[in-house]
Amino acid sequence: MTSPGKIISPPHWIDNVLKLVAFDCDGVLFDSQQANIAFYNAILAHFDRPPLDPEAVDYIHSHTVWESLHHIFSGYPDLAAVFTFARSFDYGPFISMMVEEPFLREFFRFLRPGCYLALATNRTTTTQAVLSHHGLANNFDLVVSAQDVSYPKPHPEAFVRILEHFCLSPREAIYIGDSRVDEQFAANAGVPFVAYRNPGLTAEYHLDSFAAGPDLIRGLVRDQAFEPRRKS
Repeated sequence: MTSPGKIISPPHWIDNVLKLVAFDCDGVLFDSQQANIAFYNAILAHFDRPPLDPEAVDYIHSHTVWESLHHIFSGYPDLAAVFTFARSFDYGPFISMMVEEPFLREFFRFLRPGCYLALATNRTTTTQAVLSHHGLANNFDLVVSAQDVSYPKPHPEAFVRILEHFCLSPREAIYIGDSRVDEQFAANAGVPFVAYRNPGLTAEYHLDSFAAGPDLIRGLVRDQAFEPRRKS
């Protein structure tokens, strides 16, 4: 997470309304379903429990590791042993199973240097390892994981911290997410929500591919002097 004392230079279009684009991680930056299924199934197997069922797969996608363990080990007599094992269980071997979403880097390049980029995720200790492994860490001005807040999504604390860091109002940002948790998170923070590849969500905007991301942004800033490009 960026140091709170670091001074961030304002973007070159500071007078425009949209100043920040924030992203979820799992299901937005990456298709991480198979990686997460393999991770939790390995923990379940260690305790001789059956693998995840479809409902549990949906739950782990958008909740913290500790919430997910509580959920999938519901009724297990020794949750303390489960948590102790999970703390020592290395997620590293599963990171390479995460598949980066197509056109993501092109979308990042489009947005730079026109706005701040932030990440708000319910991942905890694995967040930086995932970003570093996939070479994405330098794309974000601020990363807030569930480890950095007292209350994970959908509580708005993470987005409040992001907005305060950049001295912005909720209407100067958008949040791109793919789950009901993300939908509620954005609503709780008062931030316009962009539903990524999930038409069933209630959102101000929907996005099926990051290839269409630039057109979405152009539409949002149609009446603003927005020319997102890298400075030479």
